[in-house]
Amino acid sequence: MQSPLFNHAEQQSQDRYVVQNPQMLRVALTGQDDILARKGAMVAYQGLVDFDGEYQSSTQRRARARTGEGLDLMRCSGQGTVYFANLAQYIHVVDVDHEGLTVDSAYVLALDSTLHTEVIAVDSQYGVSGTGKYQLNITGRGKVALMTSGQPLMLQVTPDKYVSADADAIVAWSTGLRVQMQAQTVNSSVMRRRGNTGEGWELSFLGQGFALVQPSEVMPPQNAAIGQGLGAQFGVGQHGARAQNQNNAWN
Repeated sequence: MQSPLFNHAEQQSQDRYVVQNPQMLRVALTGQDDILARKGAMVAYQGLVDFDGEYQSSTQRRARARTGEGLDLMRCSGQGTVYFANLAQYIHVVDVDHEGLTVDSAYVLALDSTLHTEVIAVDSQYGVSGTGKYQLNITGRGKVALMTSGQPLMLQVTPDKYVSADADAIVAWSTGLRVQMQAQTVNSSVMRRRGNTGEGWELSFLGQGFALVQPSEVMPPQNAAIGQGLGAQFGVGQHGARAQNQNNAWN
């Protein structure tokens, strides 16, 4: 059999995490350190690999119920190779060290089980809850695979150059940065999420580090149901991802 499809054979590498292609992650398991991955993100595997639901502590469950932020994970263990993907999003592997990483949990595909996660609050200019109000802080030493809708932009933040990003587009940033959530709108439009400009909540970053932004202000729908129409599948309309994000911002 012959086909250009055979040009997409699996990558050969000694690295634990390998981006098989821009939208698929390859992880090697050696029987020692487990991988925590987004539930349902496995698309293929080779070898003797076990998949099990990851236990959440009572503290994690309370934080998830209070903030809506947290990770729904499965534990992958054994020996073999596992391939992960989610809605054909672009995948990026990040080394987490002493600097730490703060991320919206919706963009986490997989991470080393040795890393520690904690829900944190972002300061709000107006004291109201909106997109970006709570985020996930990842600390320790290990790797995290992040997802973006499209190819992202990495912005450097320095003491003499601060960065602001739409709260719907920001994916992750250095934990050491000072962050504040504020509204682009003014006066009577403040409480209207998009105001009259088409812009709404933004996060401002100061200090030394980086901010990762994706070229999209919404995630693809995570639970798109077959037969619900194009609006539900691609994020427009009252049942799409944008509408869900708008509703979640005020819940």
